[in-house]
Amino acid sequence: MVSGAEQQQGHRAGVYKQKNKGHKHGKHRTKGEIERENKGRVSVTALTKKQRKEARKMDKRHKANQLRRNKKDLVLTEKRRLGSRDGPPHLVAVVALHAGVDAEAVTRLLRCEGAGGLVREENSVCGVSDSFGLVMPRFKQRFTFLPDMHSLLDVVKVADSLVFVLDSTEGWDSYGDHCLSCLFSQGLPAHALVCQGVSDLAVKKRVDSRRALAKISEIRFPGARLFPLDSDQDATLMLRHLGAQRQRRLGFRSRRPHLLAQQVSYTPNSSEGSGGAPTGLGTLRVSGYVRGCPLQVDRLVHISGFGDFLLSQIDAPIDPLPLNSMTSRPAKQGKEGDVDMQDGGVEVASVRVLMKADPARRESLQAEAEVDPMDGEQTWPTDTELLERVVTLNYMIDLWSQCCCWHPLYGYVEPDAASGGGSDEEEEEEEELNSTSDKGGADQRYDEHMDEAEEGEGLKRYREARANEMFPDEVDTPLDQSAKNRFQRYRGLKSFRSSPWDPLENLPADYSRIFQFQSFERTRRRVLAEAAQEEEGAMVGWYVTLHVVDVPPTVMESVQAGRPLVLVSLLPHEQKMSVMHMLVRRHPSNTDPIKSKEELVFHCGFRRFRACPIFSQHTSADKHKLERFLQADAPTVVSVYAPITFPTAGVLLFKQREDGMQDLVGTGSLLSCDPQRVVLKRIVLSGHPFKINRRSAVCRYMFFNRDDILWFKPVELRTKWGRRGHIKEALGTHGHMKCVFDSQMRSQDTVMMNLYKRVYPRWTYDPYVPLPLPWVKGEGTQVPDDFDME
Repeated sequence: MVSGAEQQQGHRAGVYKQKNKGHKHGKHRTKGEIERENKGRVSVTALTKKQRKEARKMDKRHKANQLRRNKKDLVLTEKRRLGSRDGPPHLVAVVALHAGVDAEAVTRLLRCEGAGGLVREENSVCGVSDSFGLVMPRFKQRFTFLPDMHSLLDVVKVADSLVFVLDSTEGWDSYGDHCLSCLFSQGLPAHALVCQGVSDLAVKKRVDSRRALAKISEIRFPGARLFPLDSDQDATLMLRHLGAQRQRRLGFRSRRPHLLAQQVSYTPNSSEGSGGAPTGLGTLRVSGYVRGCPLQVDRLVHISGFGDFLLSQIDAPIDPLPLNSMTSRPAKQGKEGDVDMQDGGVEVASVRVLMKADPARRESLQAEAEVDPMDGEQTWPTDTELLERVVTLNYMIDLWSQCCCWHPLYGYVEPDAASGGGSDEEEEEEEELNSTSDKGGADQRYDEHMDEAEEGEGLKRYREARANEMFPDEVDTPLDQSAKNRFQRYRGLKSFRSSPWDPLENLPADYSRIFQFQSFERTRRRVLAEAAQEEEGAMVGWYVTLHVVDVPPTVMESVQAGRPLVLVSLLPHEQKMSVMHMLVRRHPSNTDPIKSKEELVFHCGFRRFRACPIFSQHTSADKHKLERFLQADAPTVVSVYAPITFPTAGVLLFKQREDGMQDLVGTGSLLSCDPQRVVLKRIVLSGHPFKINRRSAVCRYMFFNRDDILWFKPVELRTKWGRRGHIKEALGTHGHMKCVFDSQMRSQDTVMMNLYKRVYPRWTYDPYVPLPLPWVKGEGTQVPDDFDME
């Protein structure tokens, strides 16, 4: 047997046994053999926290450089394509900003016939006289010039560059300032400032004149260069500048295909399919250059001022303004059936069908949701329910007969109609003003030129705006009607900011006709991303002919009257009606009160329409207070029923006078499309404390019967001095009530109660806007008879 000591000694010997390193036999691999076996592979090394941070910074820097390089390449590509044979001609509009300048002289100089320019009169814009096409082989560019014309806003929406003609002494007059205000708000493309007559002055006066013009133009165009235009050499330099200057990218037109009509023809529909009766519609053939992005035949098109229409097919005729004057520019068939719009080649058919609409893929013209009036109906009521309904109806008739009254405006009506309880504006109505003037003697000649009705309406609006400014939202409690019935659609809120309001509660019937997105912002990003990736259809720069079907003859009549035709292809969903919100600021040139729900003329992107909007405050909360008038010192949200338009887009608001002229009211931009935006109208009932005992007071003149006090007892009270309280009890039967507040009351304070109700716009959308009368430039000067700002 082995003793314990021996076992312990053997155990320790095994623990401390030495293990020597194996002998190398000379068969180890060299570094070169290891590299050849790995074939470039390296072992994974763990990065430290600092190294990972530096790697992320480097990745961000590389990504930013790549995005910057891509944007630069895109800008250079568009710049090279515009005016070249691969793009549309450079569209230039000449705008005179002063009544004393000669825009026709500027247009004649820009022909540059002495510098080798080839003028093509046959390439003029349809409906615009004195327009012409210009090919400059020296610059390898082509231009289309539009002189100073009517429909200025429509033309600027598609123009690539503007040439502003300034006066040598004043720069621009009141008309020019009005034009610039509209153009800056709508979206100003690339532009150049020119002036005539400066070269004819003496050297000293020439320097002073240029210095004065530079000081004037610095207000509107900071850092802009002023070009003299008195000779052919000046015109050549001007053309070189227009062709090489950086183009401004306007979002509302760069994301949508559009064109300015070069040639227009109209063919009425045959009466065979309608049983021999004329349809009153026809097919409009519009020829022009595609701009913006590729145009698809299955998309809807919008003609400014007339509405939305369908396309039947797109043709590819010969380009009337080829860059190479020796050869025409026909359409050639590519390898895959596409049309090649390059110069030269074998002459083919003058017109080739490029594509036809597919009825299965073509978008619908449906603008409103289909409403079934039976959706809200249930099963036929039982005899018991019918009997209960008859009893209730008889009771209501008896109650109505007891409460009827005579109203001087509405006759024998129920109290709600007599006092205005059924309308949003009826509680604000006052007695009609007696605006008849005493005519006689020397005053009669002055009164002959005065419109008494317009003067009375202006005075009424002024008094309402003044009263709303001094006493915001305050209304008087009627004496001949119960306040419970008069304000039955109003409710109190503990806190306007945090109290809940269901956006789907008690919606009007018009909401069943509109469309709504689950997420408008997500839909906007998806639609714009898909539009940016489209590579099918008529490409940018192609000269095409669009067949627009079911067009009224008024469109052709407008073209024959000398108005240019602008056509734009709509994005998906942009023909559907919804509630559009626009952020607008009051224009300083207009000081007349503009009341909510007054009819205004809207210019929103390519659209032009009439509607009656409502105004509200621009806040980040979930509820927004109604503004009774368009505010002059703060941006205002304008809400209206209108077709969906995806931002960004400029907005112009005009107010049309009774004589036909239009005044610029406000400018801004498109905000969003959100039917669930809650706009609350507030009314304030005021009372007077006449017995005060520290924190309690007896108030009167807020109500005039006991039932109204008990009905509005749960609503919180406030004072102009910041006190808060509630109604404790009614005293007597004549509207006196005891109120308790959170601190000491003062005798000069006023007790108020805020009540709210939700309001909606009126469905008054009208895409047909009447033509305005000429806009007066200044004293003694007037725009030509065929001019209008649309």
